Amino acid sequence: MSFVKQLAGETVIYGISNILSRVVFFIFLTGYLTRVFQDQAQYGIHQDLYAYMALLLIVFTYRMETAYFRMGSEKEIENKAFYSALTSIITTTIFFSGIMLLFRHQIASLLQYANKSIYVVYMILIISLDALAAIPFARLRLQNRPLRFAFIKVINVFVMVFLVVFFLEFCPYMIQKGYPFFEKIYHPNRQIDLVIIANIISSAVVLIMLLPLILKTPFQFDGKLLLKMSLYLLPLIIVSLAATFNQSFSVPLLKYLLPADKEANLSSAGVYAAGAKLALIMNLFTQAFTYAAEPFFFKRSMDHNAQEIYADVAQAFSLVASVVMLGILLYLDSVIIYLLGPAYRSGVYVVPLLLLAYWFLGLYYNFSLWYKIKDKTYMGAIISVGGALITLVLTVVLIPRYGSIGMAWATLACYFFMTLASYFTGSIYYPVPYHMKRIIGYLLFTFLLYAINETVKYLLHPGLILQIIISTILLSAFVGIIYRTDKEKILSWIGQK
Repeated sequence: MSFVKQLAGETVIYGISNILSRVVFFIFLTGYLTRVFQDQAQYGIHQDLYAYMALLLIVFTYRMETAYFRMGSEKEIENKAFYSALTSIITTTIFFSGIMLLFRHQIASLLQYANKSIYVVYMILIISLDALAAIPFARLRLQNRPLRFAFIKVINVFVMVFLVVFFLEFCPYMIQKGYPFFEKIYHPNRQIDLVIIANIISSAVVLIMLLPLILKTPFQFDGKLLLKMSLYLLPLIIVSLAATFNQSFSVPLLKYLLPADKEANLSSAGVYAAGAKLALIMNLFTQAFTYAAEPFFFKRSMDHNAQEIYADVAQAFSLVASVVMLGILLYLDSVIIYLLGPAYRSGVYVVPLLLLAYWFLGLYYNFSLWYKIKDKTYMGAIISVGGALITLVLTVVLIPRYGSIGMAWATLACYFFMTLASYFTGSIYYPVPYHMKRIIGYLLFTFLLYAINETVKYLLHPGLILQIIISTILLSAFVGIIYRTDKEKILSWIGQK
């Protein structure tokens, strides 16, 4: 079987959990919540809290799953690496949760939610449950069990969707029908709380489903191995914190840096976050690829033709990512925009910039794996911190002057820098013969067809049906021309040549 076909197969399966399930999550929750939360500030608060949770999850897991991949890939010490990593996560989760719980009132004030310390308690519960699930999920990836991984992830999403519907639709319906019991659960002022509680319950269900994997593994703790893993992952913590800051902190930055008051800033941030969710569809594909690629790259690192394999994987990724990006761009105004509630559709102006940013982010994942393979994770820390500094400086300069669009430009600049930095440093320490002409060509061709689509819209003002037809023709043209140009390479990727 072609190595690209194997990787693509696992990416598709991981995609069931990270693209399909999250698209369901996105279509329902984003589309639904942008209709339920008529007050844009409410959605802004929701996204603000989840940005902090994303950052804190890195603190709670401190990239131990990557250290487990590195050490656990040696078959004879896999069980030791698993339980050493899991024991460490359990211990630190208890410690960090206790500290946050003790200072919950001060943390709530710092986040500008002084009268809502319950938000901090919610954050502790979600982060703790997700942190405890991180190493068991990593083991499923290392053992090439993507179907089990995908099944649990899908269950997680559907449990949460079910609970959100129950809390926000069924409960008020029953109250209207004269069942006062449901007033103990639902109140219009508790909508955000109920959405987060649904997340807590779904995360708990996931951990329960992972318990058999934990319990059936013989306990083998190795303190020396844990120390070795800890030394390996220290720079990766910085990498992840910086990456999470770049990916998830747009709402907090807008909340603090936009020139209006807190309520107006949260409203603007909510609209931006809703628009950014449309671009996030692209990032979900990138995440699915990363889930499959990280253990794949470690296992292939000793192959005699490893660099050639990595070069082909990067080209294949950039091609598929370009198709995804073009598809979103072409159907953005005619189809995809209607995933959002009417009050949030003005946020789509950020989508093209963020799609391009996420395209570079995916390429960065390809270019950056060299420092994990060569145990030079400090280089990743330097690059990620550089990207975070670019984000911070540009947001401070651009957001007060140009508004939310400054956040999108800062994100693009950050990922472009990180991609270039990883490519050029990798060419020194671990040269890979990337097919850069092809990779850049896919990107340029994508935006050429997008420009044609926008020009046709401007000149002809086609109706909805005609616009969808034009978009479909352009997308088909991209796929057809690329297939004719790179037919032999594509056939070799899928094992047909």
